[in-house]
Amino acid sequence: MPTSENDQDTILRASIDRSLRHPVMFFFTSGAAWLAVAILLGIVSSAKVHNPGFLDHCPWLTYGRVFAAHQSAFIYGWGCQAAFGMVIWLMARLSRQECRNPGVILTAGHVWNFVLSLGVIGVLAGYGTGVPWMEMPSFTWFPMLLAYIAIVIGSMVQFKIRPQGHTYISQWFLMAALIWFPWFFSSSNILVHGFSGSPLGATGVAAWFRSAMLLMLFAPVGIGMAYYLVPKVLGRPVYNYSLSMIGFWSLAIVAPWAGMQQLAGVPVPNFLPYLGAFAGILFAIPAVVAGVNLLKTATSDLETVNQSPTLRFSIWGLIFLLVFALASVFLNLPGVLKLTQFTISGYGYEVLGVYGFFSFIAFGAIYFIVPRVTRREWLSRRLITSHFFLSVYAVGGIAVIALFGGLMQGVGQENINGGWEDAAGRGQPYAVFTTIAWCFLLISNFFFFIHLTLMWLRLGRRSSHPTLLVHGHADSPHGPEGDIDNTGPIVH
Repeated sequence: MPTSENDQDTILRASIDRSLRHPVMFFFTSGAAWLAVAILLGIVSSAKVHNPGFLDHCPWLTYGRVFAAHQSAFIYGWGCQAAFGMVIWLMARLSRQECRNPGVILTAGHVWNFVLSLGVIGVLAGYGTGVPWMEMPSFTWFPMLLAYIAIVIGSMVQFKIRPQGHTYISQWFLMAALIWFPWFFSSSNILVHGFSGSPLGATGVAAWFRSAMLLMLFAPVGIGMAYYLVPKVLGRPVYNYSLSMIGFWSLAIVAPWAGMQQLAGVPVPNFLPYLGAFAGILFAIPAVVAGVNLLKTATSDLETVNQSPTLRFSIWGLIFLLVFALASVFLNLPGVLKLTQFTISGYGYEVLGVYGFFSFIAFGAIYFIVPRVTRREWLSRRLITSHFFLSVYAVGGIAVIALFGGLMQGVGQENINGGWEDAAGRGQPYAVFTTIAWCFLLISNFFFFIHLTLMWLRLGRRSSHPTLLVHGHADSPHGPEGDIDNTGPIVH
């Protein structure tokens, strides 16, 4: 590329980043704050499993309310806002378009957080719906849907008016998530809250909604972001472009059918749980394709992977994606499904997907994006390293312990000669470990939130050298945390 074109591309990237600084930093910082709230509520709810008398004097902190508030803050406070920040930045970068409506996005973001705050308070006050992942009072879903549309409409317009001939696989995944979310979010809430139909039908819709949030929002956004980050930081092409397309279309075909396996054994048409279980098993195809494709790309330069905070988080996010795919296969086997259906295994599966896979990709993206939109570098590699190791050990521990502990619970539930107390008691040691792990995650997120807030206040260091996890030389923009676009697969 001629030098003049390089200069023009650098100026364009800088203008795009500058136009998105406030919206992107708002979503990342408020998301990190909600993550801290979710972790704190997770500690309280987990402690109540093995110590029911903990904080029992406060009706707002009963297990049912705290756990529901924990999930709402985790999914809508952290997960959705991290996805918003990644989507609006990456879509603008790949579409080569500045953000023309940052004020609208910021206003919609404040609306989202205000409604979410009312919803979480409503859950703690006892006004929750009792529907998993849809526990917030029914008045919250419509303003949240409007706020979502205001946040992402600009990204969809950018994709429409992008330069002809430039469509990256990351954009395919992001556009799929942008289109799928309002479809399943609005239809699920209308069916559950808008019609006073059969409770059994509402249960089925809620089960499909939980699966859709995992496979049709967090999965495509996480995979799409990983397809951008890994080749970009490495400065190398993706290992196999054809595999990336196979992964996209298999996800598009499989994801909408999963979810009904959670109704195994209830009076619904018998094929629905088996169809959902089969789709859940087939999710392993796009997950393994994306994971293997990007891990093969990363093995071409392990030194850079070891230096780069973005790559280290992203690679572990892909490893968690492969474990998530394995858990999808294992938990949806007919013989296992009946054992784990009413145990903590489902919670471990959700933590593995949202915190293990998606959140690690989001952390890697934040460590990459924030220096570009703030024009500052991260202050401390030690804070990043602490965040990384505490998160890896804690999340991996929660997922594995919950999956295995749920299986042990299921064995106790199937024992007709034993009492229910014996089955519940089997899960108590695993709940103790989960509480400890959430405490480590709270410390980890404290480091992350403080570091991120300092960057938003533009207190990061002025330097052309990126913050690396180990000492290295990175004068070239092609090196670790470099900023050369157009390294991902292009789809014509």
